[in-house]
Amino acid sequence: MSQAFLMNAVNATYFLAAFLFIMGLKRMSSPVTAQGGIVTAGWGMLIATVATFAHPEILKAANLPLVYGLMVAGIAVGGGIAWVSGKRVAMTDMPQMIAIYNGMGGGAAAAIAAIELLKVAAILPGTPAGTSPHDHGAFVNALAVAGALIGAVSFSGSAIAYAKLQGIMDKVYSLPGHHFISFGLLAASVILGIYIVMEPAGSTGLVIAFFVCALLFGVLMTLPIGGADMPVIISLYNAFTGLAVGFEGFVLNNSAMIVAGIVVGSAGTLLTQLMAKAMNRPIAKLLTPPTGTGGPAQKVEGTQKPIEAGDVAALMAYAQKVVIIPGYGMAVAQAQHKVWELTKVLKDRGVEVKFAIHPVAGRMPGHMNVLLAEAGVPYDIIFDIEEINEEFATTDVAFVIGANDVVNPAARTDQSSPIYGMPILNADYAKHVIVNKRGKGAGFSGIENLLFYQDNTRMYYGGGQEAVAKLVQELKALGD
Repeated sequence: MSQAFLMNAVNATYFLAAFLFIMGLKRMSSPVTAQGGIVTAGWGMLIATVATFAHPEILKAANLPLVYGLMVAGIAVGGGIAWVSGKRVAMTDMPQMIAIYNGMGGGAAAAIAAIELLKVAAILPGTPAGTSPHDHGAFVNALAVAGALIGAVSFSGSAIAYAKLQGIMDKVYSLPGHHFISFGLLAASVILGIYIVMEPAGSTGLVIAFFVCALLFGVLMTLPIGGADMPVIISLYNAFTGLAVGFEGFVLNNSAMIVAGIVVGSAGTLLTQLMAKAMNRPIAKLLTPPTGTGGPAQKVEGTQKPIEAGDVAALMAYAQKVVIIPGYGMAVAQAQHKVWELTKVLKDRGVEVKFAIHPVAGRMPGHMNVLLAEAGVPYDIIFDIEEINEEFATTDVAFVIGANDVVNPAARTDQSSPIYGMPILNADYAKHVIVNKRGKGAGFSGIENLLFYQDNTRMYYGGGQEAVAKLVQELKALGD
């Protein structure tokens, strides 16, 4: 079998894998077909992985059994960790798992670039360009540097995002002159990268310095970003990872990596833009949050007024329309199944029930949709902010379970608030607002919620699952 025929066969297989990636991603755009989309993309990855074992560059290895052994070992270790973590991770921890997986992809792309750049750097200075098999040429070296920078930032930034979401470190942290230091490191990375492309031979020390600056920039860029912006940042790093993989695909002349990187990068970029639009803030502003204390916060007036399960049940039972607004607290309590049971009881009484989802509810894009789908909530009663917001004025009861920042009126009125200008769900326009929370604490972003103090709001304290179960019992006790 000729090398050319084998290369064509591998590329054809990569094309099939790329087709499955694209079809899988398309199916993931709808909750109805998302699970099948994941399986489709998974088959694409399996096909691409198997085809790589027959790649002519792999077959040319001096010690092929050792190379195959390392490849199998890597697949076994990585696949095993993914299998175990995927089985054990709770839905509440899914965002940090996505963050760290994004980071691993970016880190892998950066590692590929590091190997290629260090190979070139090992060439003796003064060697004519193109005379060494490791010298890819200025253009390909530039792609390697670009992929290395983006991948390194994605890796270290995602690690900080994971630490914040996991509660290992504070949600917001900044240094004196933080943005000056941060963008100084970015400038240093770019300058070093340009020099490496122009003078690749003998630049081993510069390559190491380049990666140190890039990794530190990823850390400092993520440290001051607060909890309310974290879903957007996770999506952005996903786009970074895809872009880095695509660049390194060009470096290795691997079409599967190129297509997969472009697909992931473009999807992540579109999602990031949509989420930034949903928060009414440009991406640049999200990445450079104020590191000072800002102006005085809006004064909170009124008190939080508690309510008991029986009274909440009575309000819902005799309402015409109830809108349920889920948030991360529902995920923590694993209350989605009880919420669906509550919905069915209300619908049996003739109450119209809808769900309102904010684009950044939870800790990652689509977090609430996944939870509700898991509980069996029909897709036709789940609405996003544009579809549902005008209905709150004619809603009898808005039931907020675990949500905080996405229903906070401070986003409209408090210019000192970090969420000022972000579109919110207009829960406060409903006739009655019932908020289920475990206690009186602030949300993930640490901002006091003005909704909790309004005259039409009542606080229904308790763990989400137990609290909703009591509502179901009270509603059934009311009879017809």
